Amino acid sequence: MIKIILILTAKTKLLPTNEQALLLQDTLHANRKALNHASKMAYNSNLLPHFKPLQKLVYIDLREQFGLKSQMACNVCRIVAGSYAALKKQGKSTLIEYKRPNQQYSYGHDYSFSKNDLVSVGTLQGRIKIPFITKGLEHYFDGSWKFGSAKLVYKKGKFFLHFAVKKTFDSGSTIKNIVGVDFGMRFLATAIDSNDKHFFKSGKLIKETKARYVRLRKGLQACGTKSAKRKLQKVSGKENRFMTNANHVLSKALIQFAGEHALIAIEDLTGINLTTSVWKRNKYYRLSWSFYQLRQMLEYKGVMNNIKVIAFNPAYTSQRCPKCGNINKNNRNKKAHVFCCTICQYQSNDDRIGAINLRQMGIEYHHKMT
Repeated sequence: MIKIILILTAKTKLLPTNEQALLLQDTLHANRKALNHASKMAYNSNLLPHFKPLQKLVYIDLREQFGLKSQMACNVCRIVAGSYAALKKQGKSTLIEYKRPNQQYSYGHDYSFSKNDLVSVGTLQGRIKIPFITKGLEHYFDGSWKFGSAKLVYKKGKFFLHFAVKKTFDSGSTIKNIVGVDFGMRFLATAIDSNDKHFFKSGKLIKETKARYVRLRKGLQACGTKSAKRKLQKVSGKENRFMTNANHVLSKALIQFAGEHALIAIEDLTGINLTTSVWKRNKYYRLSWSFYQLRQMLEYKGVMNNIKVIAFNPAYTSQRCPKCGNINKNNRNKKAHVFCCTICQYQSNDDRIGAINLRQMGIEYHHKMT
């Protein structure tokens, strides 16, 4: 049986007292200054991607000048060395300046979770225990997950902790259900399982919301003022959060539809954003959707539910007749959303055809593997 190691990043909001918030702020401020000091020393000494020599060079400075604890100083050196290693791969060698802090913790060394929904994190003044929101994260504390590194984040007056979790899953070979899923913009997802049960997720709300954001962005870009640019950044953030949430909801619904011990066959849309045009108030708006993000969510949620997610080449999935195998672009009437085979006259909703053909690909894949 194959073992699959799943590593995810969980996020929680911290609820510090005013005194604790000041300690966290001081720690983040010192962290940013320490990062830039270590970066300059690494750059000037030509120790760019090398962790151990850099640590030997700046460790005492980080402890004495910036008041960092031992593990904090080590993490700063590791971050700086990693940043320059990434820059080297890009063929660049410029000085890295950290405009924001990057306060990372190592589990068991300078952060840990304790009872009563408290997390202990390191500050310049030592460890402090802070309440945090556990809603939606309860399963990570059932004893089956291991904790990894964490990052302290300050955003809009609030503190968050992003922490890595890891768990090993068994990849069971028993497949009880095979589901084909076709993605699009009219229907974000159309699915059909082994028992011919269907799942449709309308894309109407998505298209309307995306079109509204397109209009809003165009209006702000036309203004060109500083306030418009600031608002444009906020709009982009809201749109990204909307997309991410929609993909979370959709991936969860598809996983529930498939059930455990299933195989989900999807289109391999890596690097592709499906597009559509929406007619709103005498203007066409070209919209796109990140299906790669949706695929990632399906894959990791699938691992957690004993579900395999396999991506197939989407070529001709919307043109192939599932009854006789005839491939013809004239089989599909996009405007009427009808599929009618030019040979055997098999007829169906065109969104459903792609899902049926992908399900067949999943069936053939499963037979080959068994």
